[in-house]
Amino acid sequence: MAEIVFPENFEWGAATASYQIEGAYNEDGKGESIWDRFTHQKGNIANNDTGDLACDHYHRYQEDIKLMQKIGLDTYRFSISWPRILPAGNGKINQKGIDFYKNLVEELLEAGIKPAATLYHWDLPQKLQDNGGWENRDTAKYFDQYAQIMYRELGDLIPRWITHNEPMVVSMVANLWGEHAPGNQELQKALQVAHNVLLSHGLAAQSFRESGIDGELGITLNLNHVYPNSDSKKDQIAADYCDAFNNRWFLDPVFKGKYPEKLMDLYQNKFDQPFEVKAGDLDIISREIDFLGINYYSRAVVKYDEDEFYNFKTIKPEAEYTEMNWEVYPKGLTDLLKRLDREYTKGPIFITENGAAYDDQIAEDGSVHDPKRVNYLKEHFKAAHQALEAGVNLAGYYVWSLMDNFEWAYGYNKRFGIIYIDYDNHQKRILKDSARLLKDVIENNGLKNK
Repeated sequence: MAEIVFPENFEWGAATASYQIEGAYNEDGKGESIWDRFTHQKGNIANNDTGDLACDHYHRYQEDIKLMQKIGLDTYRFSISWPRILPAGNGKINQKGIDFYKNLVEELLEAGIKPAATLYHWDLPQKLQDNGGWENRDTAKYFDQYAQIMYRELGDLIPRWITHNEPMVVSMVANLWGEHAPGNQELQKALQVAHNVLLSHGLAAQSFRESGIDGELGITLNLNHVYPNSDSKKDQIAADYCDAFNNRWFLDPVFKGKYPEKLMDLYQNKFDQPFEVKAGDLDIISREIDFLGINYYSRAVVKYDEDEFYNFKTIKPEAEYTEMNWEVYPKGLTDLLKRLDREYTKGPIFITENGAAYDDQIAEDGSVHDPKRVNYLKEHFKAAHQALEAGVNLAGYYVWSLMDNFEWAYGYNKRFGIIYIDYDNHQKRILKDSARLLKDVIENNGLKNK
């Protein structure tokens, strides 16, 4: 008898991203992406690692789908590499790129696994970056054209579409903090990028509706529940600023057609024109979507700091942390889901990513035991179930990640997978204990007593 049981139609899956797993970075007509360029510049990535080979999924997707089948996935979330489809970002279509994704999707369907495609998981065509990238409003228009090509080519095969993965990372981590491609460090640039990414989402959502595709479309936002360090009024103010920066800057335009006033006031005090918003943009951005995808890894705890531009400073409580130095805090997932249901949407919510990086090792018998990840996932599954019990319309859960992969600025140093990739031994795949946990959870549609 299961300890907790999920609703009958609840979907269990795992997720990946194109640049992190595919490899074949310059094969079959694929164009250069900003990550190809960024990783090939020495000093940007730990160990100067690149995604040139990654997990070689481009050549081994059939083997990987067999492993998905073995785990019993209901659904698989992957991303499409824009420069594999349009090497220059617009113009000439690369048929071999379309064929790869068509073959992948057909193989998934044959295996009884529902494909969920993310149109953008950060690998912008470098040719578009050369013309200003996401800071250039034209990129939103080109993204819409790319989306329309994918709807036309694969709309009858893919039932679930996600426009963007984590616009906050695309804008702030890549263009304010400079940790991700293209490595800019300028607030105004980051704000314009955030707006144009959201605009491109709205345009692609509009095109999806007009296409008449029998499917569903949403967006994935990385969100964390924010807690003040104390009950003091100042720490409450700090938490509000942090929430506006991390969460509301992206939630509010999508669901309410506006940006948080708190931050707009801050930006307008700093700049004459923080970023360009044209008439009608926010109506486009807030077009109705079928579901919200959320990526949750940890919470934020903050205290007031008047020396900081945003008036908050993140602090690290005494707690258990993952290899990413992220606090393990499952309750944050329950609190976040309840808050989204209360303030933003009664529509379906998918956890499109949740998982943890740990220092996994191959045991003498060739197996990979990852007890910390097993526990992390169990506790987060329970947290998700508590949100369901509170009435949240939670429709599915994708574990991040299906396999160890190229972890952006960290290269291959961090392992998030439920499948171990032995990079030194011909990319051998080994199911970890966490993959067996997920298999059991899917079979029981819940957690058994043990």
